[in-house]
Amino acid sequence: MQGFKLAFNYLRIGILNEFQYRANLYIQILQTFIALGTGLIGLSLVFSQTKSLGGWSEPELLAVMGVFVITGGIIRSAIQPNMERLMEEIQEGTLDYALTKPADAQLLVSVREFRLWQLVDVVTGLIILVIALNQMNWSISIWSVLGFLSALFMGAVMIYSFWLIITSTAFWFIRVHEIANLFEGLYAAGRWPLDIYPNWLKYGLTFLVPVAFAISVPSEALTGRLTLQTWLGALALTTFLFILSRTIWKIGLKNYSGASA
Repeated sequence: MQGFKLAFNYLRIGILNEFQYRANLYIQILQTFIALGTGLIGLSLVFSQTKSLGGWSEPELLAVMGVFVITGGIIRSAIQPNMERLMEEIQEGTLDYALTKPADAQLLVSVREFRLWQLVDVVTGLIILVIALNQMNWSISIWSVLGFLSALFMGAVMIYSFWLIITSTAFWFIRVHEIANLFEGLYAAGRWPLDIYPNWLKYGLTFLVPVAFAISVPSEALTGRLTLQTWLGALALTTFLFILSRTIWKIGLKNYSGASA
């Protein structure tokens, strides 16, 4: 309980810090609209040549884009800033300040930074989803909503766990930033559903780098494609990645020698 109270205080401080730089809000809005415009143009070009892509219609792929934008906002507001700070502290030997706090170290290093204005992407993604679902004449059901929300949560945990695994390698390696930079390129693959990729790439984006899988599963829930088998597979993968990331994190801490060493 004390750990969550401490985490909430960090979140509050992060939000207050963001309000000191309100110009960042306008910059973020501009960046979001540029990225959105680029995505819509790409989608329009594809469907000017075909009526479906891998069995997905244009409104359905618009829903995928909405999930992609929402997840990207979650990553850049809460996951990426904390992992980048953690990477720097491991390399500089200043992680001691977090480790000496009376809370779980993993929880603490995962909530210290929060980029409020990145939530513009989350709001934009939700608007895209509403438009896409309206075009699909989507009928709301409790199961589809629960399937979507649970899949979206599992996707966020997958990506967090993957980021933590990459970041934790900084306990042993120096040039970790280059590996982390690859994430942006790999994440771009999630803009499209897994069904359009060849099998070798589909499995790679599902098991080796589960970024596209984290986006495809919530999209399948919205478009009526999600099966119980896929949902259970996502739950199993999420659990495995979280346990693996925590295990690697704990092993890394044993190899850490910081400023107090």
